[in-house]
Amino acid sequence: MSLLSDVTSFLGDGARWQVGDPDSIPSRLLEHLEYTGLALGIAALIAIPVGLYIGHTGKGAFVAINAGNAGRALPTLGLLTLVVIFIGIGLVPVIVALVVLAIPPLLTATYAGLRAVDRATIDAARGQGMREGQVLLRTEVPMALPILMSGVRNATLQVVATATVAAYVALGGFGRYLIDGLAVRDYPQVVGGAVLVAGLAIVLDLILAAIQRLVVSPGVSGRAATRRAPRTAHVSTSVPSQPPRKVTP
Repeated sequence: MSLLSDVTSFLGDGARWQVGDPDSIPSRLLEHLEYTGLALGIAALIAIPVGLYIGHTGKGAFVAINAGNAGRALPTLGLLTLVVIFIGIGLVPVIVALVVLAIPPLLTATYAGLRAVDRATIDAARGQGMREGQVLLRTEVPMALPILMSGVRNATLQVVATATVAAYVALGGFGRYLIDGLAVRDYPQVVGGAVLVAGLAIVLDLILAAIQRLVVSPGVSGRAATRRAPRTAHVSTSVPSQPPRKVTP
């Protein structure tokens, strides 16, 4: 209970929320979002076009997917340390490590989303005279959006959680509370930083879920079917009454 109260005091301290203070929670939040957004943007520019190409054509799938899985297996902190050795301390090593972390889920989800599209639908689009680019952008991508967006959400959660390594090379973000807290054994600060990272991940996931609901067609997501009330024909099982027969003598 003492640790919980100390964490609450750390998060509820008004000095921690002063805008303009470089060590305040708003300043660390902006830094964390900067690292996350920059890494996700670069990873998306690399992974999504490659995923669209191999998903549409089927060429290079083995090499691309296995390269993505190899990147997923790399330890982020170890990769960061290796890049620091060759480049030096700064923002570049952090972004490189986070980009390598974000590429596999984006690439895999984009490829899997396009390959999951029904081939009959693609053939029908081609039969209507669509060119390959139109088939990709107007047919395959809209139908692949649910899986593609799941990859974006997965990559975002991984990058947000791992962006704390920026503090390892003297940068900011919420990782600053973790590194500085461990250095002086200030465990309420460490737990408070972890709570902030988890809270940011949840908020970003909810935002992306709302965006996914907006951009994905109701017909693709299945919402259109649930909105329509099922119509069932009312069949009467009762036997119609007949007037009594007259008995003539």
